Amino acid sequence: MKTSSLNVLVIDENRIRASIIEDGLREAGYDRVTIIDDMHGLAKRITEINPDVIVIDLENPNRDMLESIFQISRAVKRPIAMFVDKSDEASIEAAVEAGVSAYIVDGLKQERVRPILKMAISRFNAFARLSRELEETRGELEKRKLIDRAKGLLMRSRGLSEEEAYTLLRRTAMNQNRKVVEIAQSLLTAASLLDPGADV
Repeated sequence: MKTSSLNVLVIDENRIRASIIEDGLREAGYDRVTIIDDMHGLAKRITEINPDVIVIDLENPNRDMLESIFQISRAVKRPIAMFVDKSDEASIEAAVEAGVSAYIVDGLKQERVRPILKMAISRFNAFARLSRELEETRGELEKRKLIDRAKGLLMRSRGLSEEEAYTLLRRTAMNQNRKVVEIAQSLLTAASLLDPGADV
């Protein structure tokens, strides 16, 4: 995505600092900038604005404000660059847990805006890709477990070898134009209905 096409949301309770950030973003090539300087109803307003990236600048955030920001970060699934003047180890850990893409202590300096936003977006995209891959891997593992359980059921009930059980599942799937995992799930469901006490 080109810099100029990004919709950037700036969250800063200090309107003067927010204006400085906005100027820095525009100078860096970001021409779609929205500022929120009131924290009330923040989640709803973020949803309405639907930004591509969020810049949060907090002068001296308290725990409640940080927790509120972190809850939003978990919900919006967008790259977030957070600038704070002061921090502690617990806040940094909470920011990382919440999925903040860049957590910069010592405030926001105009010349650092562009590289930090690019890094936040890259880090967010890398994390999102890893999360997708993890979910896909978990899904494949669950499918494999279902198929293994169905093979075990066939092996016990019909005296088949593991290879024969898988071949039967695969052949049935091809004959019914379904996936092997669907046949395995159907078999396990039917077995549990026929014998509720069975180890399926």
